[in-house]
Amino acid sequence: MPSRYDDLERPPLDEAALRRALVLPGSLWSDVQVVNSTPSTNALLASRVQDAPAGSTRPDGLVVFAEHQTAGRGRLDRVWSAPARSGLAMSVLVRPPDVPPNRWSWIPLLAGLAVAAAVRREARVEAELKWPNDVMVADRKLGGLLVERIEPAPGSAVAIIGIGVNVSLRPNELPVPTATSLAIENARTTDRSLLARAVLRNLEGLLTDWARHGGDAEKGGLHTAYVKACMTIGRRVSVELPNAPPVVGTAVGVDSAGHLLVRSQGSQHTFSAGDILHLR
Repeated sequence: MPSRYDDLERPPLDEAALRRALVLPGSLWSDVQVVNSTPSTNALLASRVQDAPAGSTRPDGLVVFAEHQTAGRGRLDRVWSAPARSGLAMSVLVRPPDVPPNRWSWIPLLAGLAVAAAVRREARVEAELKWPNDVMVADRKLGGLLVERIEPAPGSAVAIIGIGVNVSLRPNELPVPTATSLAIENARTTDRSLLARAVLRNLEGLLTDWARHGGDAEKGGLHTAYVKACMTIGRRVSVELPNAPPVVGTAVGVDSAGHLLVRSQGSQHTFSAGDILHLR
């Protein structure tokens, strides 16, 4: 990492300090790396998995941070960027043991819980979750998640969890008017290192407990915790899907697979994906 930087309010991450704090005996995290710039931390991790020589050890538990992510990707391949060191842009590589693939749909939901809990505890900002992958403050987006499943060889699937959080963005730097940042929300801290450690410790705990129960979200309280943190449930919503008319109704819960349940015109609909608009 360079020893000099131009914005004193946005210091660089200390790779060695993060590694000392997170890569411990028995930890889920095997290594922590900080790169100066990359188009996408998810794409960077995916390329490392895909390019690994046959028979080599996969980098399970690898955590990658980018000081500047120039083409971060969200759902539906939406692209966004932010000033260098103004947020957390990170991806982690995990391989949930003993969890069948049909239960991996809970990974983005538990990752959202990890981020929201870290923001509430460390920054003292009341973060909530918008199904399926947004971290919100009231109706403003603070961060988002993108989970991708990669199977470089039969039976060798891994999950890449991408996390982005707006930390020190100023009002004139926001990508859209409906976004926000911890600085704008008068957070108790905008220390990215502190937030990163909290997110990863929360994520490790949730992933470990979820895997211990074979991916059953009803056991261990994951389903209950998500329902409590999800601001979408109980709201009137419009669910927009490609090549289909929107479904307008009331979000009434999430099922055992983490899918959103919406009651509309006397019927209950189940959604595994979709753009959700909260209606007033």
